[in-house]
Amino acid sequence: MSKILLFVGLTWLFGNPFIAILVLLVIFYVLERRFIGLSPSLIRPFRRNNSISKWKRQLQLSPHDVSAKSELARLLIEGKRYTQAREILLGIENQMEHSAEYWSDRGTCNLALGQLEDGEREMIRALSISRKVKYGQPYLRLAESFSKSDPTKAIAYLSQFKEVNSSSCEAFYRLGNVYESLGNSEEARAAFGEGRQLYRTLPKYMRRHERKWAIRCLLKGRS
Repeated sequence: MSKILLFVGLTWLFGNPFIAILVLLVIFYVLERRFIGLSPSLIRPFRRNNSISKWKRQLQLSPHDVSAKSELARLLIEGKRYTQAREILLGIENQMEHSAEYWSDRGTCNLALGQLEDGEREMIRALSISRKVKYGQPYLRLAESFSKSDPTKAIAYLSQFKEVNSSSCEAFYRLGNVYESLGNSEEARAAFGEGRQLYRTLPKYMRRHERKWAIRCLLKGRS
């Protein structure tokens, strides 16, 4: 009823039902992004491209700026431009060989490009430098990459991730998906349930980031 009243009010305000529908969609999108976060950001790609251009200009002025190359590679990875990012990372290996973040980024590129053996080796190297690098994200990336080709290995990596980051609903969501791929419906349902239960125990400041994964656990648990 409230949505209908809002639509009627917007139609009266703008004098056009089509404009009212567009405004409603914008309002719902903003609210969804603010409180749930399942839909993709429409602004982030533009900000990322602007940042990529900025770091490229920086490298034109200072071609040997390792920090600029690292940041540019990170942005390219975020934009799923893995081949370009890997080329940049390969060029700074000598300066960054002791950085866990560096090996994690390089492993991410190779895993995304289907180079599982190289990607796994680089992720393990990152974790050997710092097991908590990027809050244990390498374990998640490894689990995701091996979820179809080697589900047992994927489960093992997810278990290690939970040891490093015990406050991640995403881990339980991905664990449930791996169990589903194995045909273990009971284990999958239990994992999704654990993800929902974990969300209820999280402090408010953590719920914003984990909410979308908790909702996915909820939807999966009911399917």
